[in-house]
Amino acid sequence: MGDALGMIETWGVVANLEATDAMSKSSDVELIGYENIGSGYVTTMVQGDVGAVKAAVDAGIAAAKRVDGYVTSAVIPRPHDYVKKIMVQHKPV
Repeated sequence: MGDALGMIETWGVVANLEATDAMSKSSDVELIGYENIGSGYVTTMVQGDVGAVKAAVDAGIAAAKRVDGYVTSAVIPRPHDYVKKIMVQHKPV
């Protein structure tokens, strides 16, 4: 796992695809996967170095807001080993 974990939650698949595309293009991050939370909420997770993940999440936020689908986001630098264990269930896409 990279030095940081970044997540962005959107409402709707279109907003999620916009955010994911922007995150992938904005910096050198690895897409971990996504999770359909339910009721239209979708969370996408990326990993990489802290600066790249922060830039990617910022780009994803801007993209999701353009289509009125941004819900929330987080960047976790150096996630704890317990968090890494949870992330193992998400296979790279």
